[in-house]
Amino acid sequence: MLRNLLTVGGWTMLSRLLGLVRDQLLAMFLGAGPVQDAYQFALRLPNMFRSLFGEGALSAAFVPLFTARYEKEGRHSALVLAGQAFSLLLTWLILLTVIAELCMPWLIDLTAPGFRHGGAERFALAVQLTRITMPYTVLICGAALVAGVLNGRNHFSAASAAYVSFNVVGITAILLGAFFCPHNVARISAWGITVSGIVQLGGLLWAAKRVGVLPIISLPMLSRDVKLLIRRMVPGLIGSGVTQINLTIDTIIATLLPTGSISWLYFADRVNQLPLGVLGAALGTTLLPLLTRHVTDQDRPAMQASLNKALDYALLLTLPATMGLLALAPAIIAGLFGYGHFTARDVIHSGEALRAYALGLPAFIVVKLLAPAFFAEGDTATPVRVGFLTLTLNLVLNLLLYRTLAHIAPPLASTIAACVNMLILGIMLYKREAFRPTAHSVKRSSLIALSAVLMAGWAFGGEWLFAPTLPTWHALPRLMMLSALIISSALIYALLLIFFRVLSPSELSKMVKRRLQRQ
Repeated sequence: MLRNLLTVGGWTMLSRLLGLVRDQLLAMFLGAGPVQDAYQFALRLPNMFRSLFGEGALSAAFVPLFTARYEKEGRHSALVLAGQAFSLLLTWLILLTVIAELCMPWLIDLTAPGFRHGGAERFALAVQLTRITMPYTVLICGAALVAGVLNGRNHFSAASAAYVSFNVVGITAILLGAFFCPHNVARISAWGITVSGIVQLGGLLWAAKRVGVLPIISLPMLSRDVKLLIRRMVPGLIGSGVTQINLTIDTIIATLLPTGSISWLYFADRVNQLPLGVLGAALGTTLLPLLTRHVTDQDRPAMQASLNKALDYALLLTLPATMGLLALAPAIIAGLFGYGHFTARDVIHSGEALRAYALGLPAFIVVKLLAPAFFAEGDTATPVRVGFLTLTLNLVLNLLLYRTLAHIAPPLASTIAACVNMLILGIMLYKREAFRPTAHSVKRSSLIALSAVLMAGWAFGGEWLFAPTLPTWHALPRLMMLSALIISSALIYALLLIFFRVLSPSELSKMVKRRLQRQ
């Protein structure tokens, strides 16, 4: 599990780092105003559908079904199932995309109610850009299903590597727009999103063919297996996509706030997504097939051990990331995005949002860890019921807070909702005897938390020392200062882990070597 976790995490880390480069270019050339707001919404809408119909509900329902079919009935039967699901998925999504294209102005009014009142330019641009990016939904959801086939057979590298192309193509599109069509950077970048979907789907189909697991495509049909897949998938549309839906609610509320709020929230969330995406995606991807095998073998102790070990890995990396973001949020935003059209005011407001997001980072990642335990047992209904509760809570908190806390309200509401989600899922799994933290794991978690807090004190002290003069620094010194604080904090955290005997020097060395070997 650790090897697969590092494989997926390594590729995801590369993708996130390239994503930061892409976001830096967007901040530099578009700033944080009406154009950036419209562009980010055009990206948010297809990403919401991707989370619901692709990487969320579909993967949660498909991977256990595909894995069980492969183990019991062989490769051909499993690939027939994959082909039927692929055909039906693309047919449904093409129909959905066509309807969305035709009804785009009304769709914008529904999901971004503040755009029409924020000026005709922002509304018209949002309609145009979202029409360009909407086909990405079809392509990326098809890619997610093929990735599920590869992950179900433990081919994690190809599926994880394919997603790097999104940012490679995106960076290329932004640079082409900036140098050749400076007045159309947003439009060319939007086309880059759709082109990246073609690249991802094509690359995954090629990888599946190369390892002999290419889905056997057929005409769309509601076979018995596909009906079972749909029954498992429908409740998961909310259950496994609760995080994305919460963020979408944040975006809807942000359209009612002053112009630029969507942009501030986006750049804050992008930094927060670096650890969330790396660990959350890696844990969810690698745990689901493993837990499915434990359920098939009716090995409850092995399931408990796997969840405890995954939680240990998650906290070991998540807690220092959380404390580091809380301590260094303004410096991180300034160092990454505070250039060009992204002003000092934008840095301050985005940094405030980042701290609110960071508070919920552990809860978001633990939910990614706990949800596969339900999915492995074929239970997608329970996360849905919890999802309804947390979605409602998130919406209520947004409505209560957005007038007084402005741009801080959406991330704070998401954080509270994620904590409630984590607690409910954890208690339910405990009652089912699927999750049983040991005294040893609780002690280790406490020492990890203490180490992270002490490390944050060092980081905050350094940030406080340089904060008054930071806005006047040039890009290179600013990034060097930020890098020095992060590296020194990481070293202090490692030494504290060794001091508290959470890890021995040899264990720490082995973890680093495994990571380097997988890269």
